[in-house]
Amino acid sequence: MIQFILNNQTIKTSFAPGSTVLDFVRYHKRLMGTKIGCREGDCGACTILAGNIENLPAGRQGEDLVYRSVTCCLMPLANAQGKHIVTVEGITGKQLSAVQQALADTNGTQCGFCTPGFVMSLTGFVLNHNESGFDDAIKSIDGNICRCTGYKSIERAARILSDGLVDKPKTNTSEWLVKNNFIPSYFIDIKERLLHLKTEIENRPAKTNGSLIIGGGTDLIVQKHRQVKKAAIKNFFDNRDLKQIALKNNKCAIGGSVTATEFSESPIIQNIFPDLEKYIKLISSTPIRNMATMAGNLVNASPIGDMTIFFLALDAEIVLSNGNSNRTIYLKNFYKGYKQLDKNDDEFIEKIIFTKPPKDSVFNFEKVCKRTWLDIASVNSACLMQLGTDGTIKDIHLSAGGIAPFPKYLSGTGAYLKGKIINSGVLKDAVKIMNEEIAPITDARGTKEYKRLLLRQLFWAHLPQPLNGLREVLIHR
Repeated sequence: MIQFILNNQTIKTSFAPGSTVLDFVRYHKRLMGTKIGCREGDCGACTILAGNIENLPAGRQGEDLVYRSVTCCLMPLANAQGKHIVTVEGITGKQLSAVQQALADTNGTQCGFCTPGFVMSLTGFVLNHNESGFDDAIKSIDGNICRCTGYKSIERAARILSDGLVDKPKTNTSEWLVKNNFIPSYFIDIKERLLHLKTEIENRPAKTNGSLIIGGGTDLIVQKHRQVKKAAIKNFFDNRDLKQIALKNNKCAIGGSVTATEFSESPIIQNIFPDLEKYIKLISSTPIRNMATMAGNLVNASPIGDMTIFFLALDAEIVLSNGNSNRTIYLKNFYKGYKQLDKNDDEFIEKIIFTKPPKDSVFNFEKVCKRTWLDIASVNSACLMQLGTDGTIKDIHLSAGGIAPFPKYLSGTGAYLKGKIINSGVLKDAVKIMNEEIAPITDARGTKEYKRLLLRQLFWAHLPQPLNGLREVLIHR
């Protein structure tokens, strides 16, 4: 039995847990405002909000109700358990909400197919406790595509909304949002209702012999939609034991079910990677980042998995568990071939562990794709480099995607560079070794020659700022 609140209605259903929330709300509950577009999480037409009781960030005690935008075409119904699921019908009262009115006033809709998705993403922005500026409003709709408006009218609506949130208080936010017609009044009681519902769920744990482990579903539902729909599900997405991020004895451990958003919001991670926001913007879109888990990205074994490339450059280890015992291996040894893993069928990634980079090191992540944003990589690469005062490379870890059948740790290139003083000759030789380590193929994202060129340029882009002059000389040769 799956239990959650759908708009203002408490739901208890035995609907297949592997079915998508999209199919449940549209075809079972006949809430037709949630549209079907790509069914791959790209267009944003099916965007809804998922409200969940989450632990407050480090330094603040207790829990809070947090709403996140998600593409429900990729959200298994099992992941709705204990949450407040909000469709466009759930934010409309006797009149248009402030978000809907802003879009209407700025002619922010034409054919209207994408409009519910934009409305829900912007409502998620309105409900966010920490974000209320215009740039935040624009970021909230980075997963929504419109074929009609040219976006400028939608941007004007976002400006109206951000200007209207100037006086939003830090406490009693829901009451203020209701008073100003951003959300209906029933939202005020949702946190109390969810707490009661979660208690009921905990007292009546679901009985399942589920064999299919699923996290966010953003890869699995695209690749194996029918199999997931029919399967008995082991829901790992809301497993609190797998949601932890901790730093102890200079080792950072990240639970397998931590999402890309949770990773980016962690004060621990932000402290380790000062340029984290720049990197995260290159990874998918807000709704996908709200769903996609760290372990899911690694296990999917895509040759261009962004977080996989990120962690490979940190020389990360992964802890594999079957529930009874576990074993630890280096991530670079996890991939044996295309979609081939050093993992037994009953194992899952419990956590990812890496050593906090030394203060004299530089970390960088780069990605090139056909579109700047909301696209998969043609080639991506990351580098962790530790430099001596004389320019000697004390240590280096390099990774790259899109240039081999699996995410590649460039061990040969790193071994050559270690102990060398950076100069043009050393870097040219490193590129030669790099080209021997990779085996790109020509596909829809570019020719193999183009991918070799891209990786060379990304490698030079990893050079620290003091070496900018050398980098410019190399790039233009």
